[in-house]
Amino acid sequence: MGFAALIVTIVSFTICAVSAPLLIPALKRLKFGQSIREMGPASHQKKGGTPTMGGVMIIAGLLATALIVLPLFVGYTTEIWLLLLVTVGFGILGFLDDFIKIVMKRNLGLTSIQKLVGQIVIAFIFFIVLYNGTFDTSVAVPGTGWSLEFGWAYFFLIIVMLVGASNAVNLTDGLDGLLAGTGTMAFAAYALVAFSLGYMDIGLFSFAVVGSLLGFLIFNKYPAKIFMGDTGSLALGGAIAAVAILTKTELTLIVIGLVFVLETLSVIIQVMSYKLRGKKVFKMSPVHHHFELSGWSEWQVVTAFWVVGAAAGLSGVALEVFL
Repeated sequence: MGFAALIVTIVSFTICAVSAPLLIPALKRLKFGQSIREMGPASHQKKGGTPTMGGVMIIAGLLATALIVLPLFVGYTTEIWLLLLVTVGFGILGFLDDFIKIVMKRNLGLTSIQKLVGQIVIAFIFFIVLYNGTFDTSVAVPGTGWSLEFGWAYFFLIIVMLVGASNAVNLTDGLDGLLAGTGTMAFAAYALVAFSLGYMDIGLFSFAVVGSLLGFLIFNKYPAKIFMGDTGSLALGGAIAAVAILTKTELTLIVIGLVFVLETLSVIIQVMSYKLRGKKVFKMSPVHHHFELSGWSEWQVVTAFWVVGAAAGLSGVALEVFL
């Protein structure tokens, strides 16, 4: 499978990287530029107008690879179709959100309810396909022999994981290259976990995501020429949660996705502290902005988070493979 993984990664990388010189000028002509929040760090104001919705590149590279190259090695499996359902479905929600913000000039995009309803519908379809098969609805505690049977209530866990992961990943997309880099490490870790557990199709899918993210990172690293927008971040969040569910490593997602978890916790802590105490814990949340306002350069923050992401990914692999 090493050869297959290499081919899949190269193909998705190439498709994504080659599409950038075509997409970026097109987005500029259409004036699909990022609108920067006035409440954000002052240094970010110069990023205003940078083309967004670059997640289309990531999804295109992944989709083409999954439909054309993956079947050469593993065929068309139910797992691949389910992963594409979630990834493309969440990507469409993100696209609509970006489109409304940029083209229709509605700063908030889709409402929270609209987005949640869309996510629940996708989660419901995902669950029905799983539940009608022979899918195990128990959740194992990594490194132990313990597990908890959820039965039909597993549907609610799927909603929590898909919605929670997509929002957590979305929060992480705030600095040039931050999500593309940490996402690459998380999906690479899950690819190794999937292979070790015998899920070859899911492992190859994860490597396809890695390839697309690396192709995107060429143009998204500091200073970014394009942002992925909600189109990319929601798709990636949904995808990594779906990978965790299908490989039966639900709790390991907390370890491998540690950066995303910490970003989300920082927002929750900030809001709770301000409401209860009238004081902020961080200078700004998500926490990557706290480090920026503490004097770190954007590249220093991104590099530090990449290191944490790599360590978290390796820890997750060790947890599943060696314990």
